[in-house]
Amino acid sequence: MAGHTEQSILIDAPFQLVWDITNDVAGWPDLYTEYAAVEVLEQQGDTVRFRLTMHPDENGKVWSWVSERTSDIATKQVHAHRVETGPFEYMNIHWTYSEEPGGTRMTWVQDFHMKPTAPVDDDAMVKRINTNSRIQMDVIKKKIETVATSAV
Repeated sequence: MAGHTEQSILIDAPFQLVWDITNDVAGWPDLYTEYAAVEVLEQQGDTVRFRLTMHPDENGKVWSWVSERTSDIATKQVHAHRVETGPFEYMNIHWTYSEEPGGTRMTWVQDFHMKPTAPVDDDAMVKRINTNSRIQMDVIKKKIETVATSAV
């Protein structure tokens, strides 16, 4: 069995602004509410390897891992995966962006499988990711739309 999630949001802002802000990995602690720190470990062209550290969870545990993402502005896509998988057997993430009436649609697809020793199974992680993705997308939408309206 594997986990799969897909979340999408329409952001009332031009594609280039949405792309630039959401692909500025070093700026993620200011964009997401859940990330405490990002350390860029290596960058080659459009591929960045980085350590992401979250704020402590409800039990005081701080989660951190290394991920790698490759952005392709020509196709309006980003492919990412966890290098340090932690409780996951694997975690692959695919972001797409599309220009639509009313702004830019950003879609996140996550495919993963939890290790047998993980604190939750695939179904529980699907629920967690779906809940949290909606929260984070709403935060990102508001922040980008604020930047877009202040730039006018």
